[in-house]
Amino acid sequence: MEYLKLCDSDYRFMSVVWDYAPINSGELVKLCNDILGWKKSTTYTTIRKLCEKGYISNENATVSVLVEREQVQADESEYFVERTFAGSLPQFLTAFLGGKKISEKEAEEIKRLIDNHREG
Repeated sequence: MEYLKLCDSDYRFMSVVWDYAPINSGELVKLCNDILGWKKSTTYTTIRKLCEKGYISNENATVSVLVEREQVQADESEYFVERTFAGSLPQFLTAFLGGKKISEKEAEEIKRLIDNHREG
């Protein structure tokens, strides 16, 4: 399976795009300078690269999202669990929780999520 994965810098850039799109590319350059400390050339190079990869579009100097944040998060999470825990969600949860305690509210939310995704 081909997963949608972004390196850290591309993910930080996409976080800005997801928060502000659709946005004028010049405005995006200013935001990336303010938020990420990027130069104009870095932002335009990243816009071009992520357009080529199909994550965003840049039509008439307006940058728009083509792949939603939730899709990237789902793919990256699935890839991580598959690669690190041979696809075992229980092994992932055991490692993730370690010795941590979760609140009753968090436990109820996790139970609700499991019920909503249960087979049959």
